[in-house]
Amino acid sequence: MNKVIGWIGVGSMGSRMAANLSKGGYPLIIADKINTELAPEGAEIAQNNQELAKKAETVIFSVPAGPDTLTIAKEFINTPDSIIKTVIDTSTIGIPHAKEAFELFKTHGIEYIDAPVSGGIAGAEAGTLAVMVGCKLDSFNTVKPILDCIGQNVIHVGQSAGQGQTVKLLNNFLSATAMAATSEAMAFGTANGLEMQAILDVVNVSSGRNTATMDKFPNRIVNEAYNGGFATKMMAKDVRLYVENVLTTDSANRLGPLVADTFAQLEEFESNSDFTRVYPFIRDKCFND
Repeated sequence: MNKVIGWIGVGSMGSRMAANLSKGGYPLIIADKINTELAPEGAEIAQNNQELAKKAETVIFSVPAGPDTLTIAKEFINTPDSIIKTVIDTSTIGIPHAKEAFELFKTHGIEYIDAPVSGGIAGAEAGTLAVMVGCKLDSFNTVKPILDCIGQNVIHVGQSAGQGQTVKLLNNFLSATAMAATSEAMAFGTANGLEMQAILDVVNVSSGRNTATMDKFPNRIVNEAYNGGFATKMMAKDVRLYVENVLTTDSANRLGPLVADTFAQLEEFESNSDFTRVYPFIRDKCFND
């Protein structure tokens, strides 16, 4: 029988990932400082993170930001009788916070595994997420059966904490850039009398094809559903993190600030929206130059 896994964070992503882990045969103990209403059926509910730390050797995080990871880390290391040996962090928290968490846990004999995910709510629901893992290879091999329950593509990207974050941030930057650029291109095409579907039919067999033209536009925007399953707020956060982390490496940063500003403005203009709403935002020129 599999050992109990601790899970912290059962929001829109975490609840679905935890459910798939439960379906995979792992008993769970759940904690969430806001509420645990979305915890998988049959999971034990911890009153707080300290209780969870006393009952699970392996704990998975799905939290909003780096400060959350660090706060929980400090709670864990200050919990008497904690049995935690491994923390797997599926959150998008940026490189510095991942490295800080790794060092903090390391000084207390706990291994921190950087394992952010991509694929949105639909991928979390279906268990088809991409999981990009930064840790030692032997540690990756140990935790991969757990991660296989939540992701279809679990990939070891490097040996160090922060490298998972690096791939996640650049991936979301590319996704955001594709959405923004395709939105501007579609606005141009439709302004010249073309039907959006006709544009997509050509682009998707041509060199301009990308994730926005292949999925988001035909399935989420042509029908005006705007249900890509990823909040503008989160995309704005991820691209902002990308830009902040690029600045620490002194690598090229020409397009990042523009894309980050676009999604930040969209969130301010239409809070709580889906990130696919960037199309009407750009089409209707709601942005500030």
